[in-house]
Amino acid sequence: MIWHVQNENFILDSTRIFMKAFRLLLFDGSLIFPECILIFGLILLLMIDSTSDQKDIPWLYFISSTSLVMSITALLFRWREEPMISFSGNFQTNNFNEIFQFLILLCSTLCIPLSVEYIECTEMAITEFLLFVLTATLGGMFLCGANDLITIFVAPECFSLCSYLLSGYTKKDVRSNEATMKYLLMGGASSSILVHGFSWLYGSSGGEIELQEIVNGLINTQMYNSPGISIALIFITVGIGFKLSPAPSHQWTPDVYEGSPTPVVAFLSVTSKVAASALATRIFDIPFYFSSNEWHLLLEILAILSMILGNLIAITQTSMKRMLAYSSIGQIGYVIIGIIVGDSNDGYASMITYMLFYISMNLGTFACIVLFGLRTGTDNIRDYAGLYTKDPFLALSLALCLLSLGGLPPLAGFFGKLYLFWCGWQAGLYFLVLIGLLTSVVSIYYYII
Repeated sequence: MIWHVQNENFILDSTRIFMKAFRLLLFDGSLIFPECILIFGLILLLMIDSTSDQKDIPWLYFISSTSLVMSITALLFRWREEPMISFSGNFQTNNFNEIFQFLILLCSTLCIPLSVEYIECTEMAITEFLLFVLTATLGGMFLCGANDLITIFVAPECFSLCSYLLSGYTKKDVRSNEATMKYLLMGGASSSILVHGFSWLYGSSGGEIELQEIVNGLINTQMYNSPGISIALIFITVGIGFKLSPAPSHQWTPDVYEGSPTPVVAFLSVTSKVAASALATRIFDIPFYFSSNEWHLLLEILAILSMILGNLIAITQTSMKRMLAYSSIGQIGYVIIGIIVGDSNDGYASMITYMLFYISMNLGTFACIVLFGLRTGTDNIRDYAGLYTKDPFLALSLALCLLSLGGLPPLAGFFGKLYLFWCGWQAGLYFLVLIGLLTSVVSIYYYII
């Protein structure tokens, strides 16, 4: 009898939860229509894979690419709408968040055609690769609009889990397995640190989880200048630092870049930076509004270390992918300048502009590396010598992308850095800008060599 009553209560509770979720989806579903398109694409991929043979492989690429393009289209049609908070305050839609979502979708859309030939030559499982890419994209998009601590934790974990699986996709490669284990262990540790920081933020605000409510809670409890907020800031900065991979949180980056399949590296090198930058802007700007001096100082230290260590260590590398790994560490130092400047002096605008150029330059570089690697089977920088005599177009394309990454005029990377450094100079970040200029000169040296 007791079991029967408990069972009925369980059914009633489950029904209430389902009806509440259905009501939220019914009224707020239009606000996540681009994400719903990706979910529908994931379902189609699974259905086709379970009933198809080798002849249907082109359909898998078509469905994945079409889902991403349709999601971009839906995002653009939603542009200029008023900011909206939906799903009981868990998700926020505004133009600023949608820019980051657009960049993530753009990265994923470009990475799929980049990986086709590599997957065919290495005989990697196609469906799983596409599923992980779309799921990681979905996690990144939800992260851009996350408005409470729970969603901010779950969304990047969705992205991270897919990243771990993608980095270890070539299971027979010892380097890939080693890189995946290091990535997984450090990722798990950083997530724990991030959650610990969230717990301090949650307690200091009086039990609030929505970002703006946390600010109101800190005002009500008079805890906005307390030691607890400083502890939360340190732990959250360390946790986000792993996602951004600035120095000194960069230890996993070179090994993952070297050991992972090249299309996976291309995907992770851009999407993870965009998603983590979106997270950093929301976390630092809203809950830590009263601690702006403290987090500015922390980010300035990270930016200086990243620009100096990343570019100097890149000079000593013999592997092209490891060199690009350390280069990306230096690049994130430049991006941090835009995060520090913030809304004032067009800091975010310069950061987003630079990231758009960085995406095109980085993916172009990795496209050249994929083609070169499939032809030669090597990743050593010395083996690129004489490439112009064998394939002038590939050599020129690679040179243009690398020199643009270095910021050589009149290429796109130069104007991106110029805008970013100008905004930093206007905001009074003179030392950071000077370090950025000097390290940019260093980066041109190892890109040319």
